[in-house]
Amino acid sequence: MPQDPTERRVTVTGPPRRTVPHARNRSRGRHPQASGSYRPRTEIDEQTTLGHTYVRSLMRSQLRAGLTALAVLGLLVGPLPLLFAALPDARHLEWAVLGFGLYAPLVLLARWYVRRAERNERDFVRLVEDR
Repeated sequence: MPQDPTERRVTVTGPPRRTVPHARNRSRGRHPQASGSYRPRTEIDEQTTLGHTYVRSLMRSQLRAGLTALAVLGLLVGPLPLLFAALPDARHLEWAVLGFGLYAPLVLLARWYVRRAERNERDFVRLVEDR
């Protein structure tokens, strides 16, 4: 649907909202009461240079985990065509390696990657929430 060129987009803004931590979290000391305390979450929300550095560190650690998983996958799957070319008479070996021998390492690699990514995110949340 084409838009009418006379219509303009309007940005709606308002005063910043302050959230009050849940009483249960306040009683356990998870949220400091002092208003002047340093909070990395504020740095991220306000998109300061330090907040940008925090987010980039998370992105770097996630990228490192992804590239590591990709490299291991390449090392697992990459040599298989050479192996199959070296053994042309072993058609049943190809199906056994592809169907059974490769499945377990791929599942383990995927499990490692998910656990690593979740750990990176958990560490980042701990850093941001001052725990």
